[in-house]
Amino acid sequence: MGTFVIRGGRVIDPSQGIDRVDDVWVKDQHIHSIGAGPGEKPAKIYDAQGKIVSPGLIDMHVHLREPGREEDETIATGARSAIAGGVTSVACMPNTEPAIDSQAAAEFVILQAKRAGYANVFPIGAISKGRDGKELAEIGGLVNGGAVAFTDDGSPVVSAEIMRRAMEYCKGFGKTVLSHPEDLDLTRGGVMNEGFESMRLGLRGMPAAAEEVMIFREIALAELTGARAHILHVSTRGGVDLIRQGKKRGVQISGEACPHHFTLTDKCLGTFDSNFKMAPPLRTQEDVEAILEGLRDNTLEVLATDHAPHSPEKKMREFDQAPNGIIGLETFLPICVQALIHTGILTWPQMIGKMTIEPAKVLGIDRGTLKPGAIADITLIDPEVKWVIDPTKFQSKSRNCPFAGWAVQGRAEMVFVAGEIKQEKSPLG
Repeated sequence: MGTFVIRGGRVIDPSQGIDRVDDVWVKDQHIHSIGAGPGEKPAKIYDAQGKIVSPGLIDMHVHLREPGREEDETIATGARSAIAGGVTSVACMPNTEPAIDSQAAAEFVILQAKRAGYANVFPIGAISKGRDGKELAEIGGLVNGGAVAFTDDGSPVVSAEIMRRAMEYCKGFGKTVLSHPEDLDLTRGGVMNEGFESMRLGLRGMPAAAEEVMIFREIALAELTGARAHILHVSTRGGVDLIRQGKKRGVQISGEACPHHFTLTDKCLGTFDSNFKMAPPLRTQEDVEAILEGLRDNTLEVLATDHAPHSPEKKMREFDQAPNGIIGLETFLPICVQALIHTGILTWPQMIGKMTIEPAKVLGIDRGTLKPGAIADITLIDPEVKWVIDPTKFQSKSRNCPFAGWAVQGRAEMVFVAGEIKQEKSPLG
């Protein structure tokens, strides 16, 4: 691979507390140094003046649909979509058909990602066989197959006993349990947040309590077992408060926020546009403000997209029949810049930390850093470029984006994975 240098960019690496204009040297797929080079002439010099040089972004909550629903997304198209958004590593959820509930299934994901040759793809294993919540999956086999964490995401683990045993097993393997917090009895038949807007529109709602009772359970079980638990797609004020309280008690609990849950509210559903239909649903402005505060005070350490592709014909069904979910990999960075940086909620180092080293810690993967010797996954961000989000230019197979037409600022331009350039100019326009 040889040696190259990324010259004169604003290097932001939260894992080392670095935020300065400097050079990043890469040698043989690894970070050599920040600052002084190895004493040899670089094979290539990349000019990063005016750009931010960051560890490759990590999205730990992505649905790639393969195997089983390749009409929505494949591992290859999802990984290419990630690169377009500046994301060099994704962790994919196991709600495929069949589920990622065996060693062979995890190995299949890794093999397909290597064949595609875009972003790194880390499989997340199912907690239960077939994700039906009745019997634990072969957790040891999944770990051997490359699974980095465990969840039944897309569905909650209904049985507290199964969840307890999963936490005990995962603790033994040093893996985190990721919880989709939803009480299905409370959300059954619901298509949006329960509140004033659902009453006004005459639609059945899903109350915030459905999320909060399960977050409370997961914190109690993590406290009981001493396991590490992570709450996916936190969407309610009460959920943020519960995680905050759990942390104060010393429970190993972390939380994540998705861009749509801190930029959009249930008022968006007034148009009956299914691109605003998701689970958990868009909530109220009060919930949005609580999530922003949770990001600010680090109750929520991780930013993730919950990238959930659905082919256009599925999303075009009647509102109550359309599937939940939106895509997010290619809008991840600009929406976060607009909602978090431009508003002063977070600084660039704080935001990048939540997109790099923090998800890497939850997953226990050796990514998200520019430390010497680390694998050279690097994202160059142009913080000034202005553009308009156009889903027709996306690399994803699907187009279910609620941010179409938004004028935004900031975009990933150059992307390296293991020292190999995967993108020299953004395809997003």
